[in-house]
Amino acid sequence: MAQLETELQLLKTEAVNMWTLVNIQLSKARLAFLNFDKDLAREVVLKEKRVNASELKIDRDCENIFALFCPVAIDLRFVLAVLKINSSLERIGDIAEAIARYVIDAEAPFAPVLLDSTRILPMYKEAIRMLEDTQAAFENEDTVLARSVFKRDDLLDEVNKHVNKILEHHLKAHPEDTAQALWILSIIRRLERVGDQSKNIAEEIIFYLEAKVLKHKNKHN
Repeated sequence: MAQLETELQLLKTEAVNMWTLVNIQLSKARLAFLNFDKDLAREVVLKEKRVNASELKIDRDCENIFALFCPVAIDLRFVLAVLKINSSLERIGDIAEAIARYVIDAEAPFAPVLLDSTRILPMYKEAIRMLEDTQAAFENEDTVLARSVFKRDDLLDEVNKHVNKILEHHLKAHPEDTAQALWILSIIRRLERVGDQSKNIAEEIIFYLEAKVLKHKNKHN
């Protein structure tokens, strides 16, 4: 089944390229947000079409492998994992686009006091690191690194948990910042979803390498 091995390697390369593209999108959306760079934000929005095209290509290639080769065992788990990872990456790409659109629509740079008090910037960095680590775990078949992603989500959960009270306190003193507070709240909610999608990806990596299903289990074990 040398042809199957070739097709699986090509599929892995496509998945890695998709990962890299989505990570670049998420990172550029962060820079656009941080620097209030509307031109960079528009670039992110335009490149979302490439993310969608990559997702469709990978889906088709997975379907073709199923139809032509009927993979079994670890090969089957690999293709199933790539299908689900592909979907998660596309959703993260959508989140990057949404953040870029916030920058395009905002009328003024985000207030530094809001950025500091909500801890959105370290949250954003951690979300990117989680996605980068899932890619490294996939490329290197490293389940230890994949498992480390679960605990790394704690910062994202903590920021998301406390943001409502922080913004409520700020708006009592600065009601003129209401629009910006809503933007930041929306971005934090979306970054929390990036963490969730990265955990889903880590689960799929472990599933295909170890044949272990982690969903609905205690992921901190």
